[in-house]
Amino acid sequence: MAHSIGNLSPKAARAAAGLTASEVSRVVEMAWEDRTPFEAIEGLFKLNESAVISLMRRNMKPSSFRLWRKRVTGRKTKHLQLRSPDVSRGYCPTQYKRG
Repeated sequence: MAHSIGNLSPKAARAAAGLTASEVSRVVEMAWEDRTPFEAIEGLFKLNESAVISLMRRNMKPSSFRLWRKRVTGRKTKHLQLRSPDVSRGYCPTQYKRG
């Protein structure tokens, strides 16, 4: 993989180095989703929050990265510990309309 792994911990660097292009794309997509917590990304891809931030920085234009950081900073739904117990799903109820 051609991406540099920056100043990640050795464990996070190894995890980031092993991602395919489609996995990087999925991590970026999950990071943009409001209701997908960083813990879910870590569970699937072994990337902690700081590793996701580094991955986003490397794979987005600077202006897009700033918009993303502004959006997720302080967003309670991006952290399981901060979420209300009422939030039990990872998507908007109208996201997967059927019928």
